[in-house]
Amino acid sequence: MPSRRSTRGTSSTAKDLPAPPSPQASSTSLQHGANGKAKRLLGDEDGREEMEAPRSPAVSSSTATRSANLKGQENVFLFVPNLIGYARVILAALSLYFMKGNPKVCTVLYGISCLLDAFDGMAARALGQSTKFGAVLDMVTDRCTTSCLLCFLTSAYPNAAVVFQALITLDFSSHYIHMYSSLLTGSKSHKIVTSDVSRILWYYYNDSRILFLFCAGNELFFVCLYLMASYDTPLELSLPGILGPLPSSLTEPLFEQIKTDPHSILAFIGRELPKLTWPQIVGAVTLPICAAKQVINVVQFWKAAKVLVGVDLVERERARQKKAVEEGAMNHL
Repeated sequence: MPSRRSTRGTSSTAKDLPAPPSPQASSTSLQHGANGKAKRLLGDEDGREEMEAPRSPAVSSSTATRSANLKGQENVFLFVPNLIGYARVILAALSLYFMKGNPKVCTVLYGISCLLDAFDGMAARALGQSTKFGAVLDMVTDRCTTSCLLCFLTSAYPNAAVVFQALITLDFSSHYIHMYSSLLTGSKSHKIVTSDVSRILWYYYNDSRILFLFCAGNELFFVCLYLMASYDTPLELSLPGILGPLPSSLTEPLFEQIKTDPHSILAFIGRELPKLTWPQIVGAVTLPICAAKQVINVVQFWKAAKVLVGVDLVERERARQKKAVEEGAMNHL
């Protein structure tokens, strides 16, 4: 007895031919129909065309119109902020090329790449060209450039290699889990954080000045560590020269303390200050910013983990309710 599907294939063919189709033609028609259905379920364009052929003039016209509309769409890849992003990638790659043998060129290229991070956001807002692709490109570029610099620092400071490896791990993991939780909860951007989730992250992401300060300070500290490995020219600063503009009523007690207690902190600073280079001084200034940035990364990781756990709890509760409903329906039967 023929199957219902074979019967439909035979009857539909009989509308077009005066004689009933041969068994070979029926099996061929069934095979094409099954292949076309499978391809349609998999999203195969060829399978869809096979199922829709032959097309009427109206269908062909609508397809041509749709193709013309696709050709007329904006090219997001060529948006100005994304072009700036490509320039950042190129500059970062060049800085890595010069990182080992030419610190000056490397620092200039790396610095320009980091500064452009602020301009692509400004261009996106000014031109109305904020895109998800641009946001992800920006974040991935930041993560990769910082990680490459930290990888070099592991070779420059082998005794602190574990510290730099931990920083790379924290940076990647905190941003990845934060991005994933944002996408899972339907957020338009990973930078959209409400104060009820985390007040620290809310201040960090919602004030562009704070965001720039922490990102720039963090990168500048690592750049200073990089330069300290090769730059050893001291600035020859002196404590009297720095404190000179202050009133004598303030400076004289300090100098007297240095003379009377050579082991004090002020005496130590007075002895070491002439030996310091500018990367060491700038690194000391930006160290607290870098440390605070790592605290923010930890908070970001923890809050994103709590969001994912919350989603898991909701889904598990829904699954239990669905199972209870199904079991109740089976009991009634």
